[in-house]
Amino acid sequence: MAAVEKLVTDHLDLWTAAIKRKSAAGRGSSSRVELYGIKKLRTLILDLAVRGMLLPQDPRDEPASELLKKIAAEKAKRVKEGEIKADKPLPAIEDVEKPFKLPSGWLWERLPNISFFQEGPGIMAKDFRSAGVPLIRISGMHGTLVSLNGCNFLDREMVAKKWNHFCLEEGDILLSSSASLGKVSKVGNDAVGGVAYTGLIRFKPYKPLFDDYLIRFFGSNEFVRQIDDSKKGAAIMHFGPTHLRWMIVPLPPLAEQHRIVAKVNELMTLCDQLEQQTDASLSAHQTLVKTLLNALTSAADHAQFASAWQRIVEHFDTLFTSEESTDQLKQTILQLAVMGKLVPQDPNDEPARELLEKIASETAKLVKEGKIKKEKPLTPITEEEKPFELPTGWDWARFD
Repeated sequence: MAAVEKLVTDHLDLWTAAIKRKSAAGRGSSSRVELYGIKKLRTLILDLAVRGMLLPQDPRDEPASELLKKIAAEKAKRVKEGEIKADKPLPAIEDVEKPFKLPSGWLWERLPNISFFQEGPGIMAKDFRSAGVPLIRISGMHGTLVSLNGCNFLDREMVAKKWNHFCLEEGDILLSSSASLGKVSKVGNDAVGGVAYTGLIRFKPYKPLFDDYLIRFFGSNEFVRQIDDSKKGAAIMHFGPTHLRWMIVPLPPLAEQHRIVAKVNELMTLCDQLEQQTDASLSAHQTLVKTLLNALTSAADHAQFASAWQRIVEHFDTLFTSEESTDQLKQTILQLAVMGKLVPQDPNDEPARELLEKIASETAKLVKEGKIKKEKPLTPITEEEKPFELPTGWDWARFD
């Protein structure tokens, strides 16, 4: 167990050093890169948590078998009171279904036996209103608590008539079941009485299961693995209650659930701090790289250029350590090339003016032979159009 903790908390520089450019990102600030190592660290923390490897077990804890008895009693009570419908008993979990061995005192249990869940109703756009009952959408799933961001509204009478059993209660859990797999939030005061839209699944865990433990399980690789397996190769992003019916959950004793969630929260806070520090460091690093490279392109003469280049050379291994900074260097090299600052000029070279005259002669020849059409003469290039001063022998020309 000590080795596992060292894996998470020691050598944090290795986790923070692993970054990659976002797939759709261009060039620029640290917002263009993904802190890949810290993202993987978060996943590792959750995977260790649901395997019982994040903390030592306490033999004094009441085992999960006793917890399941209490959960079963709570479920039976809800059925008797008409809050939920009785469902068919699920088969026992076979050994071949269990992906890994659990610690002593833990048990595997099927998800429907520990939590009620339902998918949001199929509501059409024609049912939307300008006010009324909030219809919670995935845009409200970006924090710990469900928000009303991007929500539509439904007629109150229609909700009471058709969708009353979908109305949310405080403490319910909403899970995204579409492309944003893994987004999960609790229902707070703002969303009470609202309805979850299609693409969100509502969970009401049976007590005394600790709902925050279930939330952490939803963020683990084991949850994603079982979802993927249940699709049986289908090329779909969405999953629903059918895929969840056979899911099995690694269930610790209740006391250990609380300890696990507390430790996960502590480590996730550490990851938040690492992200902030790394992002700030990346921003500062990229600003420094940009400033030093800009000094090359803005150098007024050879002396300034040599001085700027010397500053870069002295710290080259520190400056160009990422894909982002290396890419900035490549772009600067190309910019220096077209500015005439990459290599010295040779006064013996035929000037660009002579080249342009030959090009004009060739163009006229192609027009005469009918290979290209004659274009209207372009306006001369004004001084205001020229972005920088060219070396002797160079000239500006319109692309045509």
